[in-house]
Amino acid sequence: MGELDSFEILPEHALTPLGPNGVPRSGWQRARRVSRWHRPYAAILLLLDTLACVMASVTARTFLDTKTNEIFEQNPGLWTSITFGVLPAVWLLVLWGHGAYDRRYLGTGTDEFKRVVRASWTVVAIVAFAAFATKQAVSRTSVGAALVGGLLYVLVLRYFARRALQYVRTKFNLATHRLLLIGTLQEALEVHQAIARDPAAGLVPVGIHLTEGYAPRPSTVTPVPVHAGRDILSLVRELNADTIAVCGSASAEPVELRRLAWQLEGTGIDLAVAPQLTDIAGPRVHIRPIEGIPLLYVEEPKLSGIGWLFKNVIDRVLALVALLIVLPFFPIVAIAIKLSDPGPIFFRQPRIGREGKMFKVWKLRTMYVDAEERQATLDEHNESDGLLFKMKNDPRVFKVGKWLRATSIDELPQILNVLAGEMSLVGPRPLPADDGDFLGDVRRRLLVRPGITGLWQVSGRSDLSWDDAVRLDLYYVDNWSLVLDLHTLWRTIGVVVFRKGAY
Repeated sequence: MGELDSFEILPEHALTPLGPNGVPRSGWQRARRVSRWHRPYAAILLLLDTLACVMASVTARTFLDTKTNEIFEQNPGLWTSITFGVLPAVWLLVLWGHGAYDRRYLGTGTDEFKRVVRASWTVVAIVAFAAFATKQAVSRTSVGAALVGGLLYVLVLRYFARRALQYVRTKFNLATHRLLLIGTLQEALEVHQAIARDPAAGLVPVGIHLTEGYAPRPSTVTPVPVHAGRDILSLVRELNADTIAVCGSASAEPVELRRLAWQLEGTGIDLAVAPQLTDIAGPRVHIRPIEGIPLLYVEEPKLSGIGWLFKNVIDRVLALVALLIVLPFFPIVAIAIKLSDPGPIFFRQPRIGREGKMFKVWKLRTMYVDAEERQATLDEHNESDGLLFKMKNDPRVFKVGKWLRATSIDELPQILNVLAGEMSLVGPRPLPADDGDFLGDVRRRLLVRPGITGLWQVSGRSDLSWDDAVRLDLYYVDNWSLVLDLHTLWRTIGVVVFRKGAY
């Protein structure tokens, strides 16, 4: 094949539904999308959002003042109509208007929750205007409780709905999108590798169609079948795919890509474009059309400003609260360590911090006092492919130390590093100073403070390869946001409870 001679699709008349006079039919009359999992899922969200609104009204009534209760007692049907009719209807309409049921935002990412929050502000404005226009003497406390409660209930129920969806995707391979990747073999495999890291996203590659070169021999091992010189739509139907993803350089052919989009209209097949831009999150990417050309702008990482200042304040406040909570338990842990092995309770080791500044990290000691001297005899058993020494059954770790590591309690003294401004609650993991020469891309980790927890810790910890750990740390630096920090802290709870990858 030539270099993207075409996408090798069927003629237009074979793809686009035509009317009796040969003109393409209206979009209202065309085929439904092949992937339909979002329809029942959106219906479930409608029911959950309605339930959330009712729960918010019931909760708010417990905070109503006497004056407002008297209004409802005089007109008992008013509370019922508001609780089961007006408020749910307003919420659902506003959520729909803000795209909270749009299939593009369901199941992955933060856009769904952002749209729910924005919709709540619209509901606040509607209720405030209605109260002003009708001059109703309602309690501000009750209205505020209903609106805030509605937002919280909607977010919580949608979160659990998403977790259930991700469980179904991961365990049963249902509610997924089946992708046909189009591009060169290397580009398609890179996209495949990126997608495979997150099975909960519901993207399942089922084949690759090459835009240049020839399909490899059947004996060649590839994660999915590779094809070349095929009609794309017939291949999509053969593979039972519902989405076409155009990868890398193939997306740089505007004429062919536009024709492909035209000819997929009405077929129920989604078209996605995967540019050669990986590990950069949505908030940094903006599409700005200029004279019909969609320019993809990549903003600089936001590692300063009000948000960054707010992060530093949150770090110290939460660290102080955490210190006050865990402080009473330190004597018990200290006694357990002393009984396991005489020596210091704490272990301090030089680490490299932000902008290359060295500091000493605080940890509870989990190894025998001669652990560093004994490491030389264990180097051949190192299970890590990076700068850190890792060994699942390390004989230098005493029994209580294994439990401290499994529960991550040994990391708690790093709260002192956070209060001193040397570390953050969330950030890249701190690396030892003697090993951390930080050549090449790894040096970029030093733009932010290392963290007690981070993407590495919530994504597998010691089970990850060095390359994956570095990739996650660099992703955090490039895409930092307060939302990412809060999400990471939330995920940390589950990782600690289930002791994933800790040894």
